[in-house]
Amino acid sequence: MTYQAGKTQHTSMAALTALLCVMVLSPDAAANDRDQAKRIHDRLVGTPPSELLLDEMESLVADDRADEAALLATQQDDFYNTTLKNFVTPWTNEARDPFAPLNDYTTTVIGAVMDDLDFRRVLYDNLLYVGDAGALSTDGYSVPAPSATTNDHFAALESQNVPLQDYLVQTTQTAAYGTPAEAVAGVMTSRAAAKAFFVAGTNRAMIRFTFINHMCRDLEQVKDLSRPADRVRQDVSRSPGGDSRIYLNSCVGCHSGMDPLTQAFAYHEWSGEEGTEDGQLLYNGPGMTDPETGSRVQAKNRINANNFPFGYVTEDDGWINYWREGQNANLGWDTSLPGNGNGASSLGRELAHSDAFSDCQARKVFRTVCLREPADSNDINAVATMSSDFQSGGYVLRDLFTDAAVYCAGD
Repeated sequence: MTYQAGKTQHTSMAALTALLCVMVLSPDAAANDRDQAKRIHDRLVGTPPSELLLDEMESLVADDRADEAALLATQQDDFYNTTLKNFVTPWTNEARDPFAPLNDYTTTVIGAVMDDLDFRRVLYDNLLYVGDAGALSTDGYSVPAPSATTNDHFAALESQNVPLQDYLVQTTQTAAYGTPAEAVAGVMTSRAAAKAFFVAGTNRAMIRFTFINHMCRDLEQVKDLSRPADRVRQDVSRSPGGDSRIYLNSCVGCHSGMDPLTQAFAYHEWSGEEGTEDGQLLYNGPGMTDPETGSRVQAKNRINANNFPFGYVTEDDGWINYWREGQNANLGWDTSLPGNGNGASSLGRELAHSDAFSDCQARKVFRTVCLREPADSNDINAVATMSSDFQSGGYVLRDLFTDAAVYCAGD
């Protein structure tokens, strides 16, 4: 009997303990769902959610639908006006300044994310996103029309805090700027990119910064001394400082691959002076002749020819990708493409259709959303999965943001 009483007392205590556990743990469990929902929102939007929105996101997280909660967060204005603006803007200038003014490069990427376009198009399509003039005027905004010669349209969108997802519309650079269709190559021929990377110099900056921004590799990381040097231009000294070993052991590793790609921009130029805001993209179309070259080729492609007169002379905009072979074959080039072509658009397609392009977008988004670099094997595997899903899912960049936000919700 004593034994039975003790057993009954023990059972009652166990039941009480279990009840207390439910009372204590249930709020924690609920708080965990809410914490994850808030973290997803904060990482994607950067501002506190309303209680109503947080309630809805919490419910989705609790129902194992965190991806839908993340998608809901990407529908908020600050995802576009702040998160994406700061994400993209460093790509538009050599200083990689995230606080540079809003420009056509940035709005085009934002629009592509907003409309869930195949993101590869931003490197080769006749694509531009601008403010909807009619809707802006109707709603009381005062925004000048897009112009090939100023950034005023985009600066006005930013200064007036225009919610970009409500007013950006897709158009073409040909329609907005009058740029010949054959000259267009996505954001590479946006006014902002032209001002930053076609100004002065030799147009090699466009290749370098496109690799940095969209392939996640600077030139040192793709340098390959084994590639043919037959297209290295005349302006590259073969004996810098009087020592040919410097060229053979260093310089040629970059120029042998970069110069044949840069040739895609042989007809492109920026009209303004370096360090000024004025100017526009110039392009020598069929029948146009540069007075210094006697051909369509812009003069900058043949400067300093006396550095090595026997070097390559640019005659047209035909490019070839020597980095398809050698160590850079691991960038995952699309075997259905020829690896050569004419003009900037075909080059943009070559780059955008590589595995490196997809991997780069996944890595950049992970860093932006998770606020850190991939730190361990789990992170590395997560980024690889994001990249793979990006490719199989139609190259929708917003999916990378939602995937990263869900993965890092427990951080």
